[in-house]
Amino acid sequence: MQPWSRPIPLEITRELPLDQILLGDAVRMLRMLPTASVHCVFADPPYNLQLRGELRRPDDSLVDGVDDDWDKFTDFAAYDAFTHEWLAECRRVLRKDGTLWVIGSYHNIFRIGAILQELGFWILNDVIWRKSNPMPNFRGRRFTNAHETLIWAARGQDSRYRFNYQAMKSLNDDQQMRSDWFIPLCTGAERLRNAHGLKLHPTQKPEALLHRVMLASTQPGDIVLDPFLGTGTTAVVARRLSRHYIGIERHPAYVEAALGRVRRVRPVSDDGVATSPTKREAVRIPFGSFVENGALPAGTALFDRMRRVQAVVVADGSIRAGVHQGSIHKVGAAVTNAPSCNGWTFWHFERDGVLVAIDVLRSETPPA
Repeated sequence: MQPWSRPIPLEITRELPLDQILLGDAVRMLRMLPTASVHCVFADPPYNLQLRGELRRPDDSLVDGVDDDWDKFTDFAAYDAFTHEWLAECRRVLRKDGTLWVIGSYHNIFRIGAILQELGFWILNDVIWRKSNPMPNFRGRRFTNAHETLIWAARGQDSRYRFNYQAMKSLNDDQQMRSDWFIPLCTGAERLRNAHGLKLHPTQKPEALLHRVMLASTQPGDIVLDPFLGTGTTAVVARRLSRHYIGIERHPAYVEAALGRVRRVRPVSDDGVATSPTKREAVRIPFGSFVENGALPAGTALFDRMRRVQAVVVADGSIRAGVHQGSIHKVGAAVTNAPSCNGWTFWHFERDGVLVAIDVLRSETPPA
C-alpha cells in the first residue's frame, strides 16, 4: 500500500507524516506535528460550528457555509476561540520563513484577519477570488456572493518568505499577477458527488485556485499543510506539482474521497515533464489559465505547424524550448529568430493525432 493511500491513526503522528491524510480533529492533530516543520499552510476553515460538529437548524437541516442564516446560529466567542486555537498551532508548525493562506467569505474572514494579526502573522496580501459562475441569491434580499477573500500572510514581519514573482507573471501572459483572481467554481467532472448525485462537499475548491496558491509561494519539495482538507484538493494539487502535503480531516467520507483523488494523480517533474469570445476578447485570456484548468497540463508538447520546433508546457504557464523559457510569444520569437511572434497561432498541440493551434482553446472557452 502506498504511503498516501490510507488515513493515519492518531497515535502514530508524532513524526512528520509526509504525503499523508490524518483522520481526526484539526487542533488535536496539529498539536502532534513537530514545531517549524512545514513551508506553507492553506486553510479553508469551517464557516459554521458547533465547534467540532456540523451546524444545523432546529428542523435538523444543515446550515450551508454561505447561508444567510449563518450568523443566527453562531456563537462568535466560541468561533473566535476556535480560530485562535488552530491558527496558533499553524504558526507553531510553520517554519520561520513560511507563509499561510486562509480563505473565507464575509461570514468569517474579517474575524480571522484580526486574529492573524493578534498572533503575530504579517499580512502580505488579501486576494479576491472572483467567481465567474457564482451561485445566485435565491431570496433576492442581498447581492449575489460572487467572491471569497484569501489572506496571504508570513509567519512574522521578519520572515524571508517565498514569492515566485516570475512564475505568477508567466501564468498571466507576462503581465504582473493582480490580487483579483477570476477563476470559476469547480463544476463538471471535478465536482465530487455522492451516490444520490448531490455535492459531496458544499465548499469544494477548484484545483485551479490551489494551483495558483502553491505556484506563488512554494517550490517543488516543499511541505504544504491543510488542516481542513475536505475532499483533498490541496493534496491533489500538491502531489501534481511535486510538493509534499499533510492533510487533516475529521469527516471519514471526505477522507475516503480525498484518498481516491490522490491515487489518480501523477506528479510532474520540476520542468513540467511528467470556452466563444471574439478574437479581441480572446486575447485577454492568459495562457496560464489553460495550464491551471488542465486543458494544456504541464508536460504537454507544443509544436510549430510543420513540427520543425518543439516546446514543453511548464507548470507556471511558461513554455520551454531548449535554452529558451518564457511566454508563448517570447519563446516563439526566440526559436524563429523574429522580433515578435503571436504564440496563440504559432504553437500547436496534438489532439486525436492532429496538430491544433492553441488558439482554438480560447474559442472553446465559454464567455464569462
